[in-house]
Amino acid sequence: MIALLSSVREEGKLLTSELGKKSVIAGKPLYKGRIGDRQVVYMISGMGKTNAAHAATILIEKFSPDLVILFGAGGAYPSTGLKVGDIVVAGEEIYGDEGVLDKNGFHGTEYIGIPLLKKKARRYFNRFLLERELAAKALKSSNRVTCHLSRVTAVKTGAFVTVSTCTGTGKRARELEKRFGAICENMEGAAVAHICTLYGTPMIEIRGISNIAGQRDKSQWNIKLAGENCREVLMELLRSL
Repeated sequence: MIALLSSVREEGKLLTSELGKKSVIAGKPLYKGRIGDRQVVYMISGMGKTNAAHAATILIEKFSPDLVILFGAGGAYPSTGLKVGDIVVAGEEIYGDEGVLDKNGFHGTEYIGIPLLKKKARRYFNRFLLERELAAKALKSSNRVTCHLSRVTAVKTGAFVTVSTCTGTGKRARELEKRFGAICENMEGAAVAHICTLYGTPMIEIRGISNIAGQRDKSQWNIKLAGENCREVLMELLRSL
């Protein structure tokens, strides 16, 4: 079984029509069915890290999936060359806010000395690596599909940053991009990666670029295009796994 997760309903419209069977668990919509020969469950988590972690926990505890796929829209950092409608695949997820801010700037949780997760001998601070083989499969699926999609100029993989406060200035976007070496910003990914690491469940994260992080100007956003392109890639990935 594959578990699918997005933060809002608009990101999964194609899936809800494909799967059809709906229920509600802890206030979160859940859809079950098959896509091709794959048994799939899809949950809409709600926005933000807490909602995403809650939904991921429900999916893993209740369904024991072989894989969790998180998908949706995200903001590209300005130096990436990415444009609205492009596709990105996470190689790692980073908590962008957890840590300490002092006169010398921001420090991650290593500075405090308390990991966010301890599993066996490994300690996890702000960064959670995703499995390279799965990210490579998602990248291949993205490249197969996007050559036929309008307004997709690039497909990239790299580090994603998860924030609680969305970036709304160019200065902040450049600061986060440089600090973490990241290509994309979102509000859920690191929390889902955290839960999947805790349970030992593999994870893929795919996002369509809805905007360029920086000066907040919603007239330049296209969440619909980002969502549509991301869903096309997701469907191809499900067929190819």
